[in-house]
Amino acid sequence: MLPEAFLERMKAQLGAEYGDFLSSLERPRAVALRYNPLKGERPALPFVGQPVPWEPEGFYYDPEARPGLHVYHEAGVYYLQEASAMAPVALLDPQPGERVCDLCAAPGGKTTQIAGRMLGRGFLLCNEINPKRAKILSRNIERMAVPNALVTNEHPETLAQRFPGFFDRVLVDAPCSGEGMFRKEEAAVTDWSEETVAMCARRQGEILSSAAKLVRPGGYLVYSTCTFAPAEDEGAVSAFLEAHPEFTPEPVEAPWFTPGENGSYRMWPHKLLGEGHFAAVLRKTGGEAENIPLETGEKLPKQWTSFAKELGISLAAGKAMCFGQSLCWAPEELPDIRKLKVLRPGLELGTVKKDRFEPAHALVLWLKECANVQDYGPDSEEIKAYLHGEVVPSNVKGWCLVRAGLYSIGWGKGDGKVLKNHYPKGLRR
Repeated sequence: MLPEAFLERMKAQLGAEYGDFLSSLERPRAVALRYNPLKGERPALPFVGQPVPWEPEGFYYDPEARPGLHVYHEAGVYYLQEASAMAPVALLDPQPGERVCDLCAAPGGKTTQIAGRMLGRGFLLCNEINPKRAKILSRNIERMAVPNALVTNEHPETLAQRFPGFFDRVLVDAPCSGEGMFRKEEAAVTDWSEETVAMCARRQGEILSSAAKLVRPGGYLVYSTCTFAPAEDEGAVSAFLEAHPEFTPEPVEAPWFTPGENGSYRMWPHKLLGEGHFAAVLRKTGGEAENIPLETGEKLPKQWTSFAKELGISLAAGKAMCFGQSLCWAPEELPDIRKLKVLRPGLELGTVKKDRFEPAHALVLWLKECANVQDYGPDSEEIKAYLHGEVVPSNVKGWCLVRAGLYSIGWGKGDGKVLKNHYPKGLRR
């Protein structure tokens, strides 16, 4: 049962298409996943079907399948993501080597989609204001083998004050009333009210105001929601443009979506295989970029150097930094992060001990090859036992990369007969 006030507004909003819209909400939901280019070539999976038209790595899958339980999900080979939710990043169009910010990033679907398009090059800041959701975001960044991301838990205005004019592209996938998710999430229906719509619109205006400061002159801002409410969509964009004349709407080629005013696009569930979504593409034509100081790198310790040489590990361009008890490899353009709430400053390499190096789970997920590799079939008894935390047979000695099929899944340490299991206890099945 949908709220009466919502239905009345949708009837006025859609006119002759209202009946088709209601009928679309009765059909089974289309489910999709997005492959991760950072993990290499796509595997052939029997439950994967037709491509998502607006995302080259997106595919619909059999709704009877449970791909979240497959070992390839654990390995970060794909991310389960609603098809329409892939559209804002397609419109953002991030490129390798750029500076990109996802300002409202949890749980990480759009952030990891951005990361896949950046191919590990450039600098990605992903932020989440809610501490619990920020931890989920950080875990997904690790699972999807993203090496160049800074994960923060800050208010957007704090970041705007620290990094004005720093980013080539900024995504604001704003918290909203969630009308586009009514078919997917019952809580979205029960939590809805006209007061919630108004409250969300006010909050969205504040977030957009912060985001505007982050964009460099000539850069792009994409604003998106998963709601149909004009106050949160076209209304929010119009108010923003009136307050920020340095931004102009930027039309882009998007034949799958319904174009609207001020560079906006709508994804209607009765016109495509997906839920409701809204996005607008805006370009900053004025303003000045400030000189933001970058973080200073540190010297890599001898324990890491010895470990990396033994396993033949080569790092991409970046800089070393200590983060708590961990050694991390940060992107070259990582700015000064002092006094910020940081969960992850790049790729975690591991922990430096007095006489040795203990590698991190994040490192093994990022690796595709090294000098010591133990391969098991993705459906093998060995890989099932490994994911349970058990000792598994192997003739490898020393640290080795354990792979399920073609994809790294965790560390093992062998004595020539078996591997001691180093799969994280919190992930074991």
